[in-house]
Order: sequence, then C-alpha cells, then structure tokens
Amino acid sequence: MSYAGPEFGSPQPRRPRRGPLAVALAVLVPGALIGWLVYGGVSGAADGNGTAAAASPRASAPPTVSSTTAEDKKPLGSPSLRGKVVVIDPGHNLTNFRHTAEINRKVDIGTNRKECDTTGTSTNSGYAEAKFTLDVAHRLRTLLERRGATVKLTQDGDRPYGPCVDERARIGNLAKADAVVSIHADGAGAGQRGYHVILPGRVHQGIADTRRIVTPSARLGKLIATDFGHATRTRPSNYIGHGTGLDTRTDLGGLNLSKVPKVFIECANMRDSKDAALLTSAAWRQKAAQGISDGIADFLQR
Repeated sequence: MSYAGPEFGSPQPRRPRRGPLAVALAVLVPGALIGWLVYGGVSGAADGNGTAAAASPRASAPPTVSSTTAEDKKPLGSPSLRGKVVVIDPGHNLTNFRHTAEINRKVDIGTNRKECDTTGTSTNSGYAEAKFTLDVAHRLRTLLERRGATVKLTQDGDRPYGPCVDERARIGNLAKADAVVSIHADGAGAGQRGYHVILPGRVHQGIADTRRIVTPSARLGKLIATDFGHATRTRPSNYIGHGTGLDTRTDLGGLNLSKVPKVFIECANMRDSKDAALLTSAAWRQKAAQGISDGIADFLQR
C-alpha cells in the first residue's frame, strides 16, 4: 500500500504588501529558478537513460509499505531441476489390510515370485508405516517441485490397495524417471536404530535386468544417505550396512524390475521407541523429506 505524502496546494495565509526589496527578489528568483531547471535537464540527459532529473522533491516516488508477508518471502528454492522427472513411491498403502487376498497374490519379480504388497509395519502405539510414507512423500513432492522438478507418485492414497511391487516399478519406467525413491520405515526390534538406503544388486534373470541401473542407483543412494543424515541429524543403521547406511539387495521386485535409477530408504525403525518418537514428529518428517530432496538434487545436478 502506498504511503501518503504531505498534502500540497492547501490554502496559504495572506501575504503582507511587498516592499522594494521584495520586488527585487521577485525579479531575481524566477530567473535563477529557470537557470537551475535548465541545468537539471542537461544533467538528467547525461544519466544514460535519457530521462531528465527531477526538478522538485515532489517528483520523487513516495515511500511504499510492502504488503508481502514473511511466508511470501520464503525462498522456494532454485529451479535447478527443471526438466527432470522424479517418481516418489510411498511404501505400502494404508488400506492394504482390507484387501488381504489382493495383496497376497504373487507377482513375478524376475528372480522368483513374491506377494503383490504387504501392509507394512507400525509403531507400538499404532502409527502406520503407510501413513508415514505418504506424509513424507507429500513433503518431498513439494520440495522437489520448488526446485523445478516434475514429480509423480506411485499412489496418493487414491486407491484401495497397492499398487503391487511390479506395477510400482512400471510406473517409474513409463515415466522415464531420472530418479525413483521408495520411502519406507523399518520394523526391526527395539534397540535397532537408524536409517539405511537399499540399493539394487546386479540381477539378470527372467524379466529382471538391473545391469544398467546398478551404478547410477548406487550413486543416488550414497548421496541420499549422506544428505539424509545431515538433514535429520541421525546416524546410519546400527544393524544393517555395517555403519555405511547402505544395503544391497536382489530380492525386491520394486528394484529388480526398474529400468531407471531407483533406491529404497528405510528412514528409521518404527519398533524402537526413540526412533518412533522421530517418525511421529511432523518437524522430523520435514527434515527427512529435506534430506531425501537434497540427495536427489545432488544426484540430478552432477
């Protein structure tokens, strides 16, 4: 909103009758003013923009008061991922438990056949892994879109169950994703804490062939593991990966069937009370999303 400056042109008090000195001044002052205006016009033309300098303080724009809020000023991130496609795979589905027959159906993962999906795990207080993964996926989508990426989810709480692990892989493949991340939380025993990133192993069997994605997926996973630890201030798993925060597997259909760089991340252990306190914290979930986003961005920008 513009700031209102002082009013001009208000009625002036009656002036007294002029004496000889006043008459002389009346003759001299206009001449001096004309000379000053001419000088101002010349110097203004030399500014480089061809606009004459202002002849009066009234010509200056009045100060303004911005109506922009702090939230509006919040940086949205550099659009450095413009043109990149990222697929986020929120692990499991909150209503899988209502469709046991469908999720127990076996699908081909190349090395063998496995269940379409599972219900996932939960904290001891009942906070479901599927609820956690979808929340982090939404936060991650926002962060990546702020960087300019095109983001797709394998499911958005918009289907009764699944998708099955083979379909999850196909979604990333059909999108020709530059990176795919499947979000999970582990269900190990109490005392087993920390995060780890699961990398695809070398598989060339049946309908599975990961030979082209093993190397880029490993790079993606290492960057996510590093940035996730920095953002969340948590340590790599103390029970998988020997302190590296990395684990390679060949028994997961979502990795075996992928044709594009893909990893899983187990953000923490839902069955440990200390890790569960993190997983159920909205502030920590935002940090988790930030760490994953940073890792993806580092991968796509190199």
